[in-house]
Amino acid sequence: MRPWIVPVAAALLLAALPAVLTPYTQDLVVKIAIYAVFALSLELLVGAAGLVSLGHAAFLGIGAYVTVMATGDGGGASALWLLPAAMGAAALYAAFVGALSLRTKGVYFIMVTLAFAQMAYFVFHDTKLGGGSDGIFLYSKPVIQFGQTVLLDLDRKPDLYYTVLAALVFTYALLGLINRSRFGHALAGIRVNEQRMRAAGYTTYGYKLAAFVIAGALAGLAGFLLAVKDGAVNPELLSWHESGAVLLMIILGGIGSLRGAVIGAMAFTLLKELFQSEALLGPLAGHWQLTLGLTIIAFVALLPKGLIGLKARLAGGAHA
Repeated sequence: MRPWIVPVAAALLLAALPAVLTPYTQDLVVKIAIYAVFALSLELLVGAAGLVSLGHAAFLGIGAYVTVMATGDGGGASALWLLPAAMGAAALYAAFVGALSLRTKGVYFIMVTLAFAQMAYFVFHDTKLGGGSDGIFLYSKPVIQFGQTVLLDLDRKPDLYYTVLAALVFTYALLGLINRSRFGHALAGIRVNEQRMRAAGYTTYGYKLAAFVIAGALAGLAGFLLAVKDGAVNPELLSWHESGAVLLMIILGGIGSLRGAVIGAMAFTLLKELFQSEALLGPLAGHWQLTLGLTIIAFVALLPKGLIGLKARLAGGAHA
């Protein structure tokens, strides 16, 4: 089977889903798709380049905050400049963080990225810039308008749904192209043996920095969509909890696979919704972090290659 058939079929299915979805399930699909974009952005660092970042939520939060702050109170801003502004701000901070943190390796790289993310978190949490711990609200959603004709209004649920779907398709296709390009092959070589790549003449620092900036920009895209969907932002978007959650998504789905990142985002979001449901679990829903953590540990122990490896695991069991 050609590798593009399943993603294209999944995109067509998602495009047709609003006809049968309830408002709640449509909102859930939008949430999953946004987190899939976020997980795919980290997959470029962890899966392709072998760079485990624990501060990736900073770029998500910056993209979200820039969306709300740049909109202001003057009515719906144009998505044509608001989206590039959100992605550009996240990419700019990623360039700054990457330029310094990529001079370290291993656990030091993890800790430095976490430190930069916490710095960004406290800028929005402890100052009036981002409304403190309460955050700020987005009073009017972005639009695309020519004259009196409104082509896109993200306050309308169908417009938001298909915009998020388009963003997911764009991100998946872009990373698919990157993985197959010379740039992607260089990142794979760096992940396997950076010293050998350097000896072969590759400027590995430049490749890693470029991947870091692209991943930051894509996380900013997810932040833009999340701010538009929720209509509000708060510092928790930049917290280390959010960085840990997106790392768990790609581990749960299977590191090194774009499909795994999407499946992991879907599984993590659905499990979180399930364990937070008081209607299903009663008082246990108040301890959803415990049940979610135990479930993820069980998944990782039983499926070390992630949910993407489930088919091969079942096939192996059937042949045994």
